[in-house]
Amino acid sequence: MSHTTTSPEEKNAIVGGTLYLVSTPIGNLADLSERAIKVLSEVDFVAAEDTRNTGKLLACLGISRPMLSYYEHNKRERGPQIIQRLLAGDSCALCSDAGTPAISDPGEDLVSLCAQRGIPVTSVPGCCAAITALTLSGLSTARFCFEGFLPVEKSKRRERLEQLTYNTATMILYEAPHKLRATLDDLASTLGVDRPAALCRELTKRNEEIFRTTLGGAIERYKTEAPRGEYVLIVAGGSQSAPTSAERTERMTLSPKEHVAYYESTGLGRMDAIKAAAKERGIPKNELYRQLNLQK
Repeated sequence: MSHTTTSPEEKNAIVGGTLYLVSTPIGNLADLSERAIKVLSEVDFVAAEDTRNTGKLLACLGISRPMLSYYEHNKRERGPQIIQRLLAGDSCALCSDAGTPAISDPGEDLVSLCAQRGIPVTSVPGCCAAITALTLSGLSTARFCFEGFLPVEKSKRRERLEQLTYNTATMILYEAPHKLRATLDDLASTLGVDRPAALCRELTKRNEEIFRTTLGGAIERYKTEAPRGEYVLIVAGGSQSAPTSAERTERMTLSPKEHVAYYESTGLGRMDAIKAAAKERGIPKNELYRQLNLQK
């Protein structure tokens, strides 16, 4: 049986009808790989989340390629247009604002469309803010989950936060500076002020900062300091797994006072223990306060 080998040049050749997910720097231009530069130089066109940012990057590299925008608010219209060009044999490089495409951006929708139509997709690996922050956090990397941006709608946000209550894996979240304080408050209210966390900003840039603290410590800092830059929040997982139905049933036999005391014994502060007990009993927190006062 004969075997054929593929040369490095053949492996790196741009193939028509292929979508290339090109990771771009999150701050330091030197992090762009040689392969990424080659792909950006040779594809038929570049689809960018922000053509201004990607245009500046290409200009710095001396690259001139046809560009079109592909972002959250035009993906339903632009996605099929890109698919048609790929089916016609054009090659396309997809770039997010910074970092790896398809992570917390509309690139995932384009990859899904390609998968449905049998269009080849390949990745040109590089920077990813989530993984960069995780490795710098000092928290466990054995198991982790990417949560991205928490929902804005109150009901969906509350539901997502409740899902995180018993998450034992390290959590990775993104947040904008003007929303950081509210998100820290929500996380601390759900997970406890003593939960270890790392706030990472300006990653790979001159003013890179990794603030290793607790959720409560972060809240205290930003009471007097204005958040600046985009943040990656790394939050330690909890030590308590989700209770089984039998465990929940057993706790429902406890008095309100005993129920709160149980949660305090797990390490939660008084306020968080009352909130957890009220949630499990299916009553408002204020009602549990009233029952506790009646027990005094």
